[in-house]
Amino acid sequence: MLHWKDRVKAASIHLGISLGIAALAAALVFGIWYPYPYREISGGSELFLILITVDVILGPLITLFVFNRKKPRKELRRDLAVVGLIQLAALGYGMTTVFAARPVHLVFEFNRFRVVHAVDVPSDLMDKVPAGIEAMPLLGPTPLALRPFKDAKEEADATLVALQGISLSARPDLWQDYAAGKAQVLAAAKPVQALKVRFPERAAAIDAVLGRAGRQADSTVYLPMTGRKSFWTAFIDPGSAAVVAFMPLDSF
Repeated sequence: MLHWKDRVKAASIHLGISLGIAALAAALVFGIWYPYPYREISGGSELFLILITVDVILGPLITLFVFNRKKPRKELRRDLAVVGLIQLAALGYGMTTVFAARPVHLVFEFNRFRVVHAVDVPSDLMDKVPAGIEAMPLLGPTPLALRPFKDAKEEADATLVALQGISLSARPDLWQDYAAGKAQVLAAAKPVQALKVRFPERAAAIDAVLGRAGRQADSTVYLPMTGRKSFWTAFIDPGSAAVVAFMPLDSF
């Protein structure tokens, strides 16, 4: 019975350490790579939950069964070191996956915003990134806009590629600075009051979202927003075209 108490104690200590590391990982993932609302739009919460659940449970559970004070000290240290290495390897693999799937840009695409993730961008187009634009930012998604097509042929070619699964917003050769697309953003945006008329049952929720951002419906416009698995709404300042708030509402 005593050896099980020792095992539970060791596993509990290991669990505490694992939770501490998980908290640091969460700060990185949700504070930098997947800030709100991308943790929901891009599935960051789901990816991280799977990663941490497996990792936090895996290490302490193995420790529970391998810890035994009757083992020679050298052997016990070796076993615990192996457990730690397994856990760190699983954490490293999971964090690499979360990092590769992170959102890197919020791109204005003619009549909507589209969230572009690192894995979406074709590697063979990385040399086409315009000067002044960071292709794969590390500190959260940046706003961009699509530039106008040079001619009808470029538009046709780009549309054909999009039909094959590569969205226009994921193509670096079509990116431009968000400020350069300001006029197009505001021309496509629609009044929030019209959105409240379309969705009267969500009117109060819309006002609540805008209120938290210090905005009023009659002085804000909106555009639909396409994420990895869902459609949201982005609220925009009608003067600067800056995105000021988000809401899980399909406004297409």
